[in-house]
Amino acid sequence: MDFDFSEEQRLLADSLGKLLSDRYGFESRKAYMKQPEGWSRELWAAYAELGILGLPFAEADGGFGGSAVETMIVAEALGGALALEPWLATVVLGGGLLRHGASAALRAELVPQVADGSLLLAFAHTEPQSRHDLHDVATAAKRDGDVWVLSGRKGVVLHGDVAGKLFVTARTARGPRDAKGIGVFLVAGDAPGLTRRGYRTSDGLRAAEITLDGVRAEAVLGDPADGLPLAARVVEEAIAALAAEAVGAMDATMKLTLEYLRTRKQFGRAIGSFQALQHRAADMMVAIEQARSMAMYAAMMVQEENAAERARAIHAVKTQIGRMAKLVGQQSIQLHGGIGMTMEYAVGHYFKRLTAIDTLFGDADHHLRALSEAGGLVEAA
Repeated sequence: MDFDFSEEQRLLADSLGKLLSDRYGFESRKAYMKQPEGWSRELWAAYAELGILGLPFAEADGGFGGSAVETMIVAEALGGALALEPWLATVVLGGGLLRHGASAALRAELVPQVADGSLLLAFAHTEPQSRHDLHDVATAAKRDGDVWVLSGRKGVVLHGDVAGKLFVTARTARGPRDAKGIGVFLVAGDAPGLTRRGYRTSDGLRAAEITLDGVRAEAVLGDPADGLPLAARVVEEAIAALAAEAVGAMDATMKLTLEYLRTRKQFGRAIGSFQALQHRAADMMVAIEQARSMAMYAAMMVQEENAAERARAIHAVKTQIGRMAKLVGQQSIQLHGGIGMTMEYAVGHYFKRLTAIDTLFGDADHHLRALSEAGGLVEAA
């Protein structure tokens, strides 16, 4: 298989890399974090102008027809910059639900708004009791004539505090942990009966707690009694994007660490000359290359139509990415010493984001268990 980028993909990587290099230094990031929404609307407009907000959508829907490879390129660049903007929530999660589950009319209405940056999306699926299980849904959806009415609570909704539209999983039938009887519904962010409490997460991004009290849905995506496969596929695409983001963050962490090893002196010598620390740096480099391979594998397998094979691959990716992110993050903190723990230095912020990536949509232990239950990465004959 050819893993070389095309000319268009290299241009995308170069253009986004230059934008982030020019306008997303560590001090700029701290300033963006202090803005009312916790990120930069100006940068969001620049992303729209560059085309990355409409990248994964079909041209017929108002997008640019990009693939999982282009998503990987964007995610890696944003990870290297520790970007705060709601790209994952809007383009990957919300956008994925639009691409795979929405009607042609709904896509025609919403995709251009996402692509030009005027519409933010969020996916509300986690509940207080659900942890990493997509099928653990207590939020209820009841019919009222031709409309579905939703009631329940959702937590840790990425950028749910600013989303103009939210996709919400809700139970239409069966028991609280049944895989069937779950629908995916679209609701307006300002719908009567919907309240949200926004907050900053440990890695500097934003999330919200959402309460729905008789909220009338604007649309249902697909079968209201069998929406879990749609939600699962979109989460798998998000995990693939997170894998690439983790690679970008690990790369940046490695560069900071090597620079520190070259400049920090002890006993009259740069500490990078000490063999024990060189061994640690080599371990970090090996881990990053393993993670990069898994991110490429994710970009390839997330397009697999066989749901069982796709799920096994993504479980393996999330397991390995979580372990490698933990290794690289911990080693970077250890090699920096006390300065690595300070809020004024970037490496600790990268470690927080890598830790959050491990936790999002299930940590390494959760996915290793799921992979084992599925029979391993390769199905037995």
